[in-house]
Amino acid sequence: MRVLVVVPTYDEAESLPDVLARLLLAVPDADVLIVDDSSPDGTGDIAEQLASGEPRLHVLHRPGKEGLGAAYRAGFAWGLGRGYDVLVEMDADGSHQPEELPALLRALPGAEMVIGSRWVKGGSVVNWPWYRRLISRGGTWYARRLLALPVHDTTAGFRAVRGATLERIGYETMASQGYCFQIDMTRRVDAAGLTTLEVPIAFVEREHGRSKMSGAIVREALWRVTLWGLQRRLCRRRRVVRAA
Repeated sequence: MRVLVVVPTYDEAESLPDVLARLLLAVPDADVLIVDDSSPDGTGDIAEQLASGEPRLHVLHRPGKEGLGAAYRAGFAWGLGRGYDVLVEMDADGSHQPEELPALLRALPGAEMVIGSRWVKGGSVVNWPWYRRLISRGGTWYARRLLALPVHDTTAGFRAVRGATLERIGYETMASQGYCFQIDMTRRVDAAGLTTLEVPIAFVEREHGRSKMSGAIVREALWRVTLWGLQRRLCRRRRVVRAA
């Protein structure tokens, strides 16, 4: 399988060089695409410098900050247009450890998508404040309950998915911008009757820079999940009425 690791960046100049060095060593047969949203701190320039001496490393520059979902859609389109079989989502801040990516790829033959999960047996978070744990666990619980998802970490951003699966679920129509993008992908894979596996990972809080988590991202996830949940219940009621 041809594997492309898509790494969105915005102001990750301090973290990116080390993460890329570890990633290229951990998965020597994979290529990497940096999707930079015109980072003011020069992350895009650093990525270009690194790519100039590494044929497996590519850089996609975007005109401005448009959110995580838009960056992944652009990266997926770039990869699918070049014939990659597997697309990987991974953060640039070091929270997703590159050394754990081979475990996700090894599990992929048994599924259409594999998630690096913090909330399954063997998974963990390191150096996270209590409120981040609360937001993550609460968001996952809410999404699982409303959408009946068989996944323990619905907001996880470390995942490997088959290119054919992305096309089947219509990734280009996924409008979510923040971490709700991950919930949307999970629910679409599940609705298509496809298999998702979870592999335990250790999620490590970033050492450099600031988290992109914001109130706006949390609010977007809340209202979108609520809307999807209401739509799901309405569809179920319609099916029951028709069956009766």
